[in-house]
Amino acid sequence: MTTISTAQKTFIGEDFLLRSEAARILYHDYAKEMPIIDYHCHLPPDQIAEDKQFENLTQAWLYGDHYKWRAMRANGINERFCTGNASDWEKFEQWAATVPYTMRNPLYHWTHLELLRYFDIDIILNKDSAREIYDECSARLRQPDFSVKSLLNKMNVKVICTTDDPIDSLEYHRLIEQSGFNIKVLPTFRPDKSMLLIDLPEEFKHYLSKLAAASGKANISNYQELLDALQNRHDFFASMGGKLSDHGLEHIYASFDEEAAKQAFEITINGQLASEEQRTAFKSMLLFDLAKMDHAKSWTQQFHLGALRNNNERMLRELGPDTGWDSIGDYSQAQALSKFLNKLDSTDQLAKTILYNLNPGDNEVLATMTGNYNDGTIAGKMQFGSGWWFLDQKDGMERQMNALSNMGLLSRFVGMLTDSRSFLSYPRHEYFRRILCNLIGNDVENAELPNDMPWLGKMVADISYHNASRYFGF
Repeated sequence: MTTISTAQKTFIGEDFLLRSEAARILYHDYAKEMPIIDYHCHLPPDQIAEDKQFENLTQAWLYGDHYKWRAMRANGINERFCTGNASDWEKFEQWAATVPYTMRNPLYHWTHLELLRYFDIDIILNKDSAREIYDECSARLRQPDFSVKSLLNKMNVKVICTTDDPIDSLEYHRLIEQSGFNIKVLPTFRPDKSMLLIDLPEEFKHYLSKLAAASGKANISNYQELLDALQNRHDFFASMGGKLSDHGLEHIYASFDEEAAKQAFEITINGQLASEEQRTAFKSMLLFDLAKMDHAKSWTQQFHLGALRNNNERMLRELGPDTGWDSIGDYSQAQALSKFLNKLDSTDQLAKTILYNLNPGDNEVLATMTGNYNDGTIAGKMQFGSGWWFLDQKDGMERQMNALSNMGLLSRFVGMLTDSRSFLSYPRHEYFRRILCNLIGNDVENAELPNDMPWLGKMVADISYHNASRYFGF
């Protein structure tokens, strides 16, 4: 690049976010070099299997990134430059013009961390630097050492857990394993459609036909056959190295009426909409039966709770889901969650569990709920998961860790994940680690914790990597 060297340098130095000497020691000596276990993400496995080479920075950075789209829309950018038919350069140009307006949004930090860590570009992105940055990064992305696999290795990633529907063939996971790729890429079982589509009879029947085909059945005509098909796919995921399930729900369902659940199934496959009570019973029983499958295999079950999805119906019709029209919900979580976990625990069939909340008002609810079902069989069996989605920013992470610290054991926390569709998101782990080290470092400086760097350093390294490695058994 010719003029890029004269542009304003970023603010991200070695001690970014580290406000004390103790924080700096903890990060640089204990956290910085830890490998990454990304135990929940939405990376497309086909792009890993094919070792995709992006043509330009927009493809790698803006495609599918609803965080950026939301910011651009808020900045008055037309949808044509977000999800529309504008050229890749035009989309990037509009994103670059938006970046200065994202100050105090985590996107501002993430953007400059990603430019620095992947591309060694240490300048502020704005409309004036956009062309040079775009050309430089795009040129690098077309080089072999910037392919998808190379990008993952550059960030010291050791394990990736994708998010996969039971009907997925997992063919790309098999190809990745057969290729000898040094990073484990494992599937995660996410059977939500088999449960939530009970609200949409025609879509439910269509999904059942796909599930039947995937599990080698002619059809699925009753509740038990549905369970059998899901068990078949659960077994298949395990054979492919899967060790986790995941559910993205507004709230837990805990109305355990087996007869009503079976009635809901029968009514729905006949093309009718079951009553709300019957559908809730179906969701509750199926979620419970799936949880028992997880326990039988010593898997970890994850519950992402509290998103109010697809608020803008007009844009949902135009663009489909997962395009940036979701928000925090205000659902009641405690009672149903307690009832659900207790029913599993009562027969000793409660698997290792991670609970994530999207409403920060539920932090203490989930932090204390996990303590109800730790049974001494494994350290940190019940986990209050990291700040998720709208909460994976500095304030959200600190509030999650403070709630966990006050009401549980931060030292047993399995740490951060990307929850991302982008191969350029891995500096989020660095972001988390810096925030973690600063939080603990501040306590040392305030004489609220002893200046015991070996022990605190072990704690930081455990949260960054070792706890997850032991917990999941990868």
